[in-house]
Amino acid sequence: MTHSRAALRTKAIDPAAYKRWFGLLGLSLIVLVAGAHLARAQDTIIKSHGFAEFGELKYPEGFAHFDYVNPDAPKGGELSYSAQGTFDSFNPFTRKGRAGARSASQYESLLVPSYDEAGAYYGLIAESLEYPKSQEWVIFNMRPEARFSDGTPVTAEDVVFSHNLMLDQGLKSYAEGVRKRIPKAEVLGPLRVKFHFADDISRRSLISQVGGTPIFSKAWFEADPENRRLDEPRLEPGIGSAPYVLDSYDINRRIVYKRNPDYWGDAINVNIGRNNFETIRIEYFADSVAAMEGFKAGAYTFRAENSSISWATAYNFPAVENGNVVQEELIDGNVPNAVGFVMNLTRPQFQDIRVREAVQLAFNFEWTNESLQYGLFQQRESFWQGTPLEAQGVPEGRELEILQSLGDLIDPELLTEEPIRPHTSRSERQNDRRNLRKAMKLLDEAGWPVGNDGIRRNASGEVLKIEFLSNQPTLDRIILPFVTNLQTMGIDATYNRIDPSQFTLRRRDRDFDMILGGYPMSLEPSTELLQWFGQEAVEYSVFNPAGLSGPAIQVLINNIIHATEGAELRANAWALDRVLRSKRFMVSTWYLGKYWVAFWNKYEHPENLPPYELGVEDLWWINAEKEAELKSSGALR
Repeated sequence: MTHSRAALRTKAIDPAAYKRWFGLLGLSLIVLVAGAHLARAQDTIIKSHGFAEFGELKYPEGFAHFDYVNPDAPKGGELSYSAQGTFDSFNPFTRKGRAGARSASQYESLLVPSYDEAGAYYGLIAESLEYPKSQEWVIFNMRPEARFSDGTPVTAEDVVFSHNLMLDQGLKSYAEGVRKRIPKAEVLGPLRVKFHFADDISRRSLISQVGGTPIFSKAWFEADPENRRLDEPRLEPGIGSAPYVLDSYDINRRIVYKRNPDYWGDAINVNIGRNNFETIRIEYFADSVAAMEGFKAGAYTFRAENSSISWATAYNFPAVENGNVVQEELIDGNVPNAVGFVMNLTRPQFQDIRVREAVQLAFNFEWTNESLQYGLFQQRESFWQGTPLEAQGVPEGRELEILQSLGDLIDPELLTEEPIRPHTSRSERQNDRRNLRKAMKLLDEAGWPVGNDGIRRNASGEVLKIEFLSNQPTLDRIILPFVTNLQTMGIDATYNRIDPSQFTLRRRDRDFDMILGGYPMSLEPSTELLQWFGQEAVEYSVFNPAGLSGPAIQVLINNIIHATEGAELRANAWALDRVLRSKRFMVSTWYLGKYWVAFWNKYEHPENLPPYELGVEDLWWINAEKEAELKSSGALR
């Protein structure tokens, strides 16, 4: 039709020809419309019990239970663990306030992820789903037995209400992108809901996205719309359909959840062997040191350890020695969290990449790991460390083609060089003089020379300042030597440890120079990358502490989102990994690749724990005999 209109503009047509042309055009339109309808009719409608973003589902329809559960796990007892800081709300969907631990866990969704498959989801509140091969829409058929904790049914009205509420009152960074990708959600029946997806985007992850949206009770929110908002903190927890409901709380001290005795979903296959505790108690402590002392005293009984010094030295108390407390190292198959000292790129001192590289050179990982972390960690290089998505070597093949297509949006060296790796340092010295000399030369070149007082200033007389912000005492020993190295180079570097609530507020507002932060990546990355590094969300996304974005990064994110084959996704992920590393916005620190856990010897877990989830809350259980022994001996109350 476009070509015909162009012909009309450039060539005169006699009336007879004009009539014949429109007759043919009308016939063509009829054929085209009929063909479109026929194509849609022939677009295979897939009906399934689950959804896999790539490949096939592992578990067939009607499967009994996941392989990684103990279907005979006993129910009962209490799981208790710790949290740090404070809380003043049970609404986890607002930037305001500080939500209590596991606040979001009271809500369920249409689909639930599998812990031993990447990008695979199975029906929870949804009994089945239907979608065309094009994935331009999806219909969820909901389980009639699903109930909220107040006994009312979970309906399609609740699903659509929840979707719209997240758009209207949820985080701006979430709503902006979702409106474009998911233009419509509609109720088709009491237990049948349909989501429509935009035409000009990738739909690969949209089914799992809407399938994972939390479902709220429409009736509960509408009963008091002024005080029950998603964008305001509140201590009223709301009504969900999950196995556990809020039982009690003591502000900044304790939260207790209990199993709903009328929970609707115990018998469905995705829940067999799960949700085994009668209560879940979270004890709050001011900091990690106090939390460790609480664990030793039995104030709580399960601990996921994240401090190397604690793991190496703190577990020498009597309960460990006599076997009442067990330490285990368990496999973590997830992408190691891309943790490091993040630079706030909105700060003027970090605009020059030479300054950022100089800051990287000041951190001595080898000395830090050997002297302060007992050699337990490895240095992280990639945003997809140790996975098939990690960029390696000089780019070639499809990855090279992708990078070449970016033209002058990237440094041409990316086409011929290996990806940026953290520098190496001498482990016997806190400050590696070779690296510090290189760093100081970079600072000189960037226009920050050293003055007579040993402090670096630019041409305007402004001092080169960097403040590290933290709320963790256990980071003091890691950050302070780093600060000292920066000071040695003439930077006015300081370390400011503040309370958790202040830290949360300043991090959300991006009111810091540097913090220890991270970007959690997945094995099948998709639309979450828009929150991490997307251009539209960069100003307000709470998931992008550095404030990093750019045209090349956006192109690669779009490519990843639109990838329909694993090979294309991998090539673009390699390219994105390479570009991100070249920006030098983060000082790479460490990764472990496994879980450190310690617990009082009353817990048990399946032998075949899944690779992608530790699953303490929903896969572990209490051994009643062991618990009775601990209590009878006086080791635990």
